Amino acid sequence: MVTLTENSGNADGYDENSDEDGYDVVVVGGGAAGLSAALVLGRARRRTLVVDAGEPRNGPSAHMHGYLSRDGMAPADFLAAGREEIAGYGVELERDRAVSASPTPDGRAPGGFTVTLASGRTVHARHLIVATGLRDDLPPVPGVAERFGRDVIHCPYCHGWEARDLPTGVLATSPLSAHQALMVTQWSDDVRLFLHEVRESDLAEEDRRRLAAAGVEVVPGEVSGLVVSGDRLTGVRLGDGTVHERAVLYVAPRALPRDELLTALGAEMRETPFGRYPVIDERGLTSVPGLWAAGNASGFAEQVVNAASRGYRAGATINGELLFADLDAKAAEPA
Repeated sequence: MVTLTENSGNADGYDENSDEDGYDVVVVGGGAAGLSAALVLGRARRRTLVVDAGEPRNGPSAHMHGYLSRDGMAPADFLAAGREEIAGYGVELERDRAVSASPTPDGRAPGGFTVTLASGRTVHARHLIVATGLRDDLPPVPGVAERFGRDVIHCPYCHGWEARDLPTGVLATSPLSAHQALMVTQWSDDVRLFLHEVRESDLAEEDRRRLAAAGVEVVPGEVSGLVVSGDRLTGVRLGDGTVHERAVLYVAPRALPRDELLTALGAEMRETPFGRYPVIDERGLTSVPGLWAAGNASGFAEQVVNAASRGYRAGATINGELLFADLDAKAAEPA
């Protein structure tokens, strides 16, 4: 375990001296959402543990964008700064993976949840925040995985400015990729939609009209690979050998939410076009009392700034929940 700094104590929360593995809150996932929640909780003097396996979704990207005052910052530097900040408020960080979670048996202080880590350590939390994010499953086209986060990208809001006015391709992974191609035209007038394994007849009539109006060339045929020259994408090769000169390629990875803990604890889930995600309220609370979801664990479209916001809201709400639960318990004690 890496304890970043000694906890300063908590007058109203869990008594750390009674159980070194007992916490007010355990946060699983040390990305923007998890660190933001931990920062709020640390400043509220809550004994908090962040468990992080070190697998950020935006790890392949050299820079992140759209976060006011942090635009262009390297994701690794952003996370390092966040870890340093939570350290100043007594939050503990453990480099490990949470492999299971279950309700803590009655009578076991502090109640809530028991989380088992890959190292074998078991910790207990009154509240549990799952901020484990998701994993991008890329289409198995040679060259795509190797260049992902560089000139093979997926989000125009994240990378569109840097790829502006370049010859641009969009690799279709489903008929929904037509929407992605249409969005990309805001950043480039030279866009080609490579249908790959999608049939043109599968595209909605409305999408076909819009693609034509936007000047997007629809290219049928399976993509067999990328053309790279001097460590730079220069083209997209089709199965018949034809090469289309392109400098950037958008893809739409299949999102694989890391929802094992949520599922194990019985959180209600919902199916979306982008995967299965927990049903949460506006604060991030799941259908299981004390169990929260934030960041990409709560939805596909959470950018870094949105994830940080969700983490902040969950952390602030949990502190209030703990405070009033403790006060109510104290008020119920015999005089």
